[in-house]
Amino acid sequence: MKKEKRVLIAGAGPAGLTAALELIRRSDIKPIIFETLDDVGGISRTINYKGNRMDIGGHRFFSKSDWVMDWWRTVLPIAPEKTADGLSLIPVEDRHMLIRPRLSRIYFLRKFFDYPVSLSLRTMTNLGPWRLIKIVVAFAWASVFQRKPERNLEDFFVNRFGTELYRTFFKDYTEKVWGVPCSEISPDWGAQRIKGLSVIGAIKHAVDKLFSHLGADVGQKNTNTSLIERFMYPKFGPGQMWQVVAEEVKARGGEIHHGHRVVKVSLDANKVTSIETEDCEGKRHTWIGDWFISTMAIRDLMQACDPPPPAEAAIVANGLCYRDFITMGLMVKKLKPTRDGRGPTNIVPDTWIYIQEPDVKIGRLQIFNNWSPALVAVKDVIWMGLEYFCQEDDELWSMSDQNFARFAINELAKIELIDPADAIDWNVVRVPKAYPAYFGSYGQFGTLRAYTDTITNLFLIGRNGMHRYNNQDHSMLTAKLAVDAILVGSPNKSSLWEINVDDDYHEEKISN
Repeated sequence: MKKEKRVLIAGAGPAGLTAALELIRRSDIKPIIFETLDDVGGISRTINYKGNRMDIGGHRFFSKSDWVMDWWRTVLPIAPEKTADGLSLIPVEDRHMLIRPRLSRIYFLRKFFDYPVSLSLRTMTNLGPWRLIKIVVAFAWASVFQRKPERNLEDFFVNRFGTELYRTFFKDYTEKVWGVPCSEISPDWGAQRIKGLSVIGAIKHAVDKLFSHLGADVGQKNTNTSLIERFMYPKFGPGQMWQVVAEEVKARGGEIHHGHRVVKVSLDANKVTSIETEDCEGKRHTWIGDWFISTMAIRDLMQACDPPPPAEAAIVANGLCYRDFITMGLMVKKLKPTRDGRGPTNIVPDTWIYIQEPDVKIGRLQIFNNWSPALVAVKDVIWMGLEYFCQEDDELWSMSDQNFARFAINELAKIELIDPADAIDWNVVRVPKAYPAYFGSYGQFGTLRAYTDTITNLFLIGRNGMHRYNNQDHSMLTAKLAVDAILVGSPNKSSLWEINVDDDYHEEKISN
């Protein structure tokens, strides 16, 4: 009798579930997933609060990879065009993707600015002549006198936007997100997230937009990811995608074990021989497989290894840092009018609003109504997501839910977006290790990668698995390449680490 081959997978987020479904679709190898939560999707899951749904961090379903776009549409097809905007709740089958218009703006000086920043008449008026002159002069100076080499994220921003624009629109917000000065963050974060974005690129995009129909094609192949006009979105939020995938994985013979945390990874002769998980009742379980795919935080993975990694690799792993996240769903009757006269008392058109104001801690605001009307169960209200970046056990994280809600509502009132009396209901969600940080021991990450690459049947994928600030499409692509390697029997993992290093990588190297 032929022995069943197994792949053990830590984590049921986009990367882990993509790997599992690809294995089932393309082979007879059985995936077994271990997930600490009672839900799937990781930070791409959807929180259901009294029928009102929360998207943790906001997930646009858009990729430059045809493979990813087709994969999503195979799982959840796009709704018929007449209903795909989701604005009219005429019957759209539950298992559909909507096509959503993207609008993100910056809220600064109690006014709205375009995001990415453009030199529109409104932007220039909001900034005022003196600040505008300083921005233009500083940008011209930075264009000629580049900071080389780029030693940190501050150098990265200044080289592309100039010192004044950096201080006005990038410095405070970025430091809210990461909790450390930009001068202490690796420039790799900029290369990972906004490599192709620049003042010239944003201006060119704005001009092109006047003479073309950029929003007509959801693929938007020639548009920088930060500038896209439309995106796909599951009717009931991002978690819907991964719930459907999980259903298929289980229906076709895969296993998903919830409440299981990987606590031991046994190694012998450069191979993972077994893993141990601990369930929610504290019981331990041993699992044997032929390969191990890990999306768990690499710091935790290394601490679970037996025998432990070499001292140099262990030091790097223990020095990796993470940024944690709190999101609060807030239901309000209406918003207050804004100073620029563009904010109606009912709702603004934005999906995201970046809060640049330095006198509050809130980093970003989602308007869930504009992601999908199906996320809001109550009529004639605004359902928002208030996003805060923090550290486990710091002042914000340690607040009771009641105190945090009061604090967050008062912050929105302080920056003149709501009247506290209009708040109806709220729900606080804490997300540990939401963002792998590009400081701490990150500069020595190569040492850790070199060690993990020697473990022939171990594949690191996804955001925390690789300690890289991946979007979900990047995480899915790493999962695909891990499965490719397993199916051809290759221990070479270099292609996984190239994902998202180059903006054009997906187009050139990811095949169907």
